[in-house]
Amino acid sequence: MRRREFLRRTALAAGLVALTGPWLRAEESQPRRFDPFETVTLGKSGIRTSRFSLGTGMRGGNRQSNHTRMGREKLQALIRESYERGTRLFDLADLYGTHPYLIPALEGVPRDRYQIVTKIWFRPGGIPEPERPDADVVVERFLRELKTDYIDLVLLHCVTSPNWPRELSKQMEILARLKEKGIIRAHGVSCHSLEALKAAAEEPWVDSVHARINPFQMSMDGPPDEVVPVLRKIKAAGKGIVGMKLVGEGRLRNDPDKRDESIRFVLGLGCVDVMTVGCETIQEVDDFTERVRKVPRPAQAAA
Repeated sequence: MRRREFLRRTALAAGLVALTGPWLRAEESQPRRFDPFETVTLGKSGIRTSRFSLGTGMRGGNRQSNHTRMGREKLQALIRESYERGTRLFDLADLYGTHPYLIPALEGVPRDRYQIVTKIWFRPGGIPEPERPDADVVVERFLRELKTDYIDLVLLHCVTSPNWPRELSKQMEILARLKEKGIIRAHGVSCHSLEALKAAAEEPWVDSVHARINPFQMSMDGPPDEVVPVLRKIKAAGKGIVGMKLVGEGRLRNDPDKRDESIRFVLGLGCVDVMTVGCETIQEVDDFTERVRKVPRPAQAAA
């Protein structure tokens, strides 16, 4: 009896394998798709965060943006709901005036569960006061406004000169010292010209770069066929890349086909770590992230 029972169970198991084998092979053959909230690493910075980042600077300037103009309650709800979806990187700047909104929106969330990037405005105009104190003074103010004891990533905002590493060397040295002290975890630049982007690729000080990228040359530093090789050089140098202007600074908001095309293009490059988008409603967050989920990973990305 024991032998007959053994043979029966063996036959049953073999039948199940025969039935499920093709299904499993078919499942394995399905292309994996991108996850907007998966954890990615920004180059060699050690910063691990979500692929999607919530921008807060739509139409930003003079410490205001569309995000601050929506009012504290709505902006903080947007931040909190985006976090609850899986967003872990929040893109701020002195220029946008969004520092005071973040920590209250994430009340009760341990600080190490999300990452903050902010930016120092060193150019004339843009913020109310004419003075441009050194980076250590500015970062100290940022810490007070953010109610945190460290910032994950601090950028020099809107560099355009090909000589920015020489022109901003003092601020770079100060930020490097702040990094050594653990006050900031990484430093870099937000680029707004092709020559500045090329300089970022060559500059060892840079941990991460914010770069404008989409397939339509909207609010970009040059045509994609000129920008993309520079981004790949930046990536090969071990620096992080945060892509911005994927929705053309809002101009693709009402064009779903082009939004899809832009997302496919940027994800397909294989060199953009994070995508930051200035969504103004949670519905826009959901729309963008669902479009990311539709994009199959290339074989090398799925490995």
